[in-house]
Amino acid sequence: MTMSAKLGGAILGGALALAVGLGAAATAAAETIRFAVTDIAGLESLQTEFGGFKAALEQTTGAEVKFFPVSSRTAAVEAMNSKQVDFVLTGPAEYVVFRSKSKAAPVIGWQRPDYFAQVVVMADSRYQIAADLKGSKIAFGDVGSTSAHLGPAQALADLGLMPGTDYTPMNISRNVAVEGLIRGDIAAVGMNFTHLQKIRKAFPDHGFRVIARGRDLPNDILVAGPHVPEATVAKMRAAFTDHAKMLMAAILTGDDNKKYSGGVFLPKVADQDYNYVRSMYHTIGVTAFDSFVGN
Repeated sequence: MTMSAKLGGAILGGALALAVGLGAAATAAAETIRFAVTDIAGLESLQTEFGGFKAALEQTTGAEVKFFPVSSRTAAVEAMNSKQVDFVLTGPAEYVVFRSKSKAAPVIGWQRPDYFAQVVVMADSRYQIAADLKGSKIAFGDVGSTSAHLGPAQALADLGLMPGTDYTPMNISRNVAVEGLIRGDIAAVGMNFTHLQKIRKAFPDHGFRVIARGRDLPNDILVAGPHVPEATVAKMRAAFTDHAKMLMAAILTGDDNKKYSGGVFLPKVADQDYNYVRSMYHTIGVTAFDSFVGN
């Protein structure tokens, strides 16, 4: 073999080794983002609802996104505190506890259009204004639910009616509550707008009327653990800002995520935006945000 051939082979071999080394370095340097959702249990459900979003987020951030399934809201907080998860998508009622227990930082608000709480009575009932409900029984959904418990209770409080003082609150399943409402066993039921739409379809022979409506509720929110570097948080926020349509389209492939249809991402979300939720907790007698009520 000639000297030039040997030299050419050495150069080619070195170039290949360098390329392999650079590729390995790039792979090793790829950032990993661990992502959880508090109201979805199990990896299979996460993949079904957020699989398309995961792929889109990886494309827009250049990072590897790994699902971190959690069994409960408390488990999600514990995972964040132990640095096992980086970003968590959660609801407004859950956020204030996350903030208190883990110092989670707001990243992006996920708007849910027509997300408000209301108190519903039968259309032919004697209850015309909220004050008429004094002394009655009012049903709410799951304890701690933003739109089926905290929100409706706050809507009544904003009109001067406090639970336990002006009316008797009951936390029962929505179907049981509506059946009790129709029978006249209870005076009103707290629910959100989507719930009322479903109830009207389920009971077409009965009329329902909204007697109290709360303000639009704070948005669902993506939070970051305090251990996550600011550069990573900024990268995540930029992805939602610069590629909003792409990420929203990916999110809406999940059936449960249809609640975000027509909504937008809000990068200017701040902790004080959730003070209304703190007021809701105070209304039901909770003054410390160190645990999830009803968990």
